[in-house]
Amino acid sequence: MKKQIIIAFALSISTFCIAQKKELRNAEKAIKSNNFAEAKGELNQAQALMSEMDDKSKAKYYFLLGQALYAGGAGSSQDIDKAIENFDKSGNDFAAEIATIKQEMTNAILTKGNKAYESNDYKAASTHFEHAFRTSPKDTLFLYYAAATAVNVQDYDRALKLYEELKSMGYTGVSTEYYATNKETGEEEILDERTRDLYVKAGSHENPGVRKTESKKAEIVKNVALIYVSQGDNEKALAAMKDARAESPDDINLILSEANVHYKMGNTDKFKSLLEEATVMDPTNPELQYNLGVIASESDDREGAKKYYQKAIELDPTYINAYINLAALVLSREEPLIEEMNGLGTSKADDKRYEELKEERQQLYKDAIPYLSKALEIDDKNINAAKTLMNIYSVTGDTANYKEMKAKVEALEAN
Repeated sequence: MKKQIIIAFALSISTFCIAQKKELRNAEKAIKSNNFAEAKGELNQAQALMSEMDDKSKAKYYFLLGQALYAGGAGSSQDIDKAIENFDKSGNDFAAEIATIKQEMTNAILTKGNKAYESNDYKAASTHFEHAFRTSPKDTLFLYYAAATAVNVQDYDRALKLYEELKSMGYTGVSTEYYATNKETGEEEILDERTRDLYVKAGSHENPGVRKTESKKAEIVKNVALIYVSQGDNEKALAAMKDARAESPDDINLILSEANVHYKMGNTDKFKSLLEEATVMDPTNPELQYNLGVIASESDDREGAKKYYQKAIELDPTYINAYINLAALVLSREEPLIEEMNGLGTSKADDKRYEELKEERQQLYKDAIPYLSKALEIDDKNINAAKTLMNIYSVTGDTANYKEMKAKVEALEAN
């Protein structure tokens, strides 16, 4: 009796094995015929026998299920996620085949991601870029793209998760870039090393070179901190900056990022001190001088603001915003003059004071004109500068210039 039971049990195991192999073979055959629905059906039946499968059969099951879910690129985003999970469960038995499929997946997913990005569908683009990274973990740039595009659609929780993953792997975004100048167009082109060398050898390109790209660490830390600020978690924002500064104390971009966070939080004093620190490190940066001017102006330090704006212009004579803010700085002194003029009476003394204030007001307009004219010279489509000049010419009685500026404003508004 015992022998019969043993024999029956052995036959039962044999039956299971035959069923497993049959369903796996059927699934494999269906996949080769691109009949992925049928393959899923066969694999669904095989799943009921998972507990009886040996390791080799389980590996094949996961490998086939991954292919069925991927469906030659037709699978949904959720299916692709599951496909990758199953490929990762299959071990090393199908490593070469999976590597080939994952490369195919990566290329197809990137095509979808780029297409979505070009259509401004950043939500879909972000998902595709993340999938591309999951299929090719060595290409960390794809994960960076996924995080950056998540920020574009304000999906901050997801962006934060992806940025933290980048930070944990020590991602900097620094890479080696090969380039050469196209002789026909005169433009520099980024190429892979082999192609660049072939083009140079063929004579179509010249001036070959190699360089390292800039680190994206400062941008990542800044975005993480700003996400924390948007979520009201200022402590985490500042902690993120502190960690980054400790690692790269001389990175001016990190200093500016921290300054930006303090500005968002309303800490203008700290913002100013950080800008001053950055200015010491980069004294020829006009933007730093300009931002210091803005802070000084907001603090009613007109002389300080003027000094910073003028320094920005000295460093970059085309820095248009500095000219416009200098004009605004001059015109900001008009309001107290008008208030005093409106409060005067009709006595001789009041009439005399009124004329003095009127003359002072006229001088303010004359002082602002050169700054606005220069701004308009740099950007002849700057309608705000044109309108302000038109109003000034009207008040000062400069009819010829008023008519000229009025015509310009009308032309700009028509376009």
